[in-house]
Amino acid sequence: MKKGLKNLSKSALIALIEQPQASLIQKGENEFRLQSDKERLQVEKAHLKVEKTYLEAQIAELKRMLFGQSRERFIVNPEQMLLPFAVVPEIKEQQQEAVQQTITYTRDKQKKNHPGRVALPDHLPVEEIEIYPEGDLSNMRCIGKEITEELERIPAKLYIKRYIRYKYAPKSGEGEHLIASLPERVINKGIPGAGLLVGILEDKYVYHLPLDRQLKRFKKEGVKISPSTINNWVKKCAEKLLILYQNLIDDIQDKGYLQADETTLKVLDSRKKGATHQGYFWVYHDPIERMVLFDYQSSRGYKSTECILGDFKGYLQSDGYSVYAKIAKNSQVTPVACWAHVRREFKDAISNDKARAEKALVYIQQLYAIERQARKKEMTPAQRKELRIIKALPVINEMGKWIIEQQSQVLPKSTIGKAFTYCTNRWTALSNYMLDGTLEIDNNLTENALRGVALGRKNYLFAGSHDAAGRAAIFYTFVANCQMHQVNAYDWFKYALENIMDTPVKELHKLYPQNLKKILEKA
Repeated sequence: MKKGLKNLSKSALIALIEQPQASLIQKGENEFRLQSDKERLQVEKAHLKVEKTYLEAQIAELKRMLFGQSRERFIVNPEQMLLPFAVVPEIKEQQQEAVQQTITYTRDKQKKNHPGRVALPDHLPVEEIEIYPEGDLSNMRCIGKEITEELERIPAKLYIKRYIRYKYAPKSGEGEHLIASLPERVINKGIPGAGLLVGILEDKYVYHLPLDRQLKRFKKEGVKISPSTINNWVKKCAEKLLILYQNLIDDIQDKGYLQADETTLKVLDSRKKGATHQGYFWVYHDPIERMVLFDYQSSRGYKSTECILGDFKGYLQSDGYSVYAKIAKNSQVTPVACWAHVRREFKDAISNDKARAEKALVYIQQLYAIERQARKKEMTPAQRKELRIIKALPVINEMGKWIIEQQSQVLPKSTIGKAFTYCTNRWTALSNYMLDGTLEIDNNLTENALRGVALGRKNYLFAGSHDAAGRAAIFYTFVANCQMHQVNAYDWFKYALENIMDTPVKELHKLYPQNLKKILEKA
């Protein structure tokens, strides 16, 4: 070998020396490339893990929406811990037997305590039909009778209300003629009476029956009404109620505590045939006076709230929409957040992180239990505030510390991470309901007022124009107030439309639905 090396040239010896160095360099490059690939794969794995968690949460949410119950209910025993082992078969059988006994006992108890058929109302007229047995009854005597009642219905009837006014003239032929004046009518020189107009409004805005279906019903009864005519009737009714609606706006703006929410409404776009525009009903609720106001706007932006909240001062309770946060920057507005929305966030996170979500829901349950206690004892605002400070404040403080500890241990984009972020971003506003005993813990009363709109738009699908949507806001306002105060909407609309022109401006508030009972009692 040494002889062989001696015979090699200088360049060959250099190449022989550099060969192992090149191999080492190549080996180092390969190891570096493998390490880089390993780190890249680890990063991709972490991203895929986050994506997997997110998609699993989305799938669970879709399953809940498709197959789950719509009610918001959460039941958990905070003292019960998850067992790290399977249940013993004997214990499982005992548990199943106990559950079966409970179900059987409950069903038997329900059967025994069944009140029977509900009695028919006493105020309804009764038509008695006497039925005697067939055959010769001359040699028989009546020993009793059996009474069977059934609830029957006569379809509503249309009829013509004809006013006949007699004219009188002086016998001398000189002087003015006399004729009786017509009573106040909703639509002057119009065909429809107040009862017909109110029935149309009630069918559409209370029972969600579109006008085109009402026209078919009129046609069935032999009365032909054109779509433009019935739309004009509704428009005239809105014009009558507009002054009362504007008076309600002035009253509700002066309140120091409002709840706010919004919902969508499709509106036909006049610029493009067949296209619709996304409009919005903004609803404002005064929980103290129990007044509701619907306001239609063509957008969901900040400017859409200025007509109602532009000069508002006081407590504003809402969900987490950014427009309300912008309004709350006004030093004269104190934001109050909604705990029902927080509960929904954690309820949705159960499929993502059951342990943390359930613990958060337990905290929220404790807060709502305190509110139920206050309502049950019919506490005054001052008493309710004191109760919250004594019992609710420690719960909120403990929950806040726990959220801060847990937030750093979860993925921010996960469902549970988003729930924690929702809370921390609004923690002050969530705690503000304890500042005053008149404040509510959530915004549910306002959302309840939106249910009629949700049902209505499923039937009539869209409003014909922005003006029509604005008129709908007027009707929905008064329907919601009637429902809030358990007033018959038909009776209120009829009374208001017949009397609004004779009511002084300073006394318009007497026509609000909550005052109808007092008016009828005095009458």
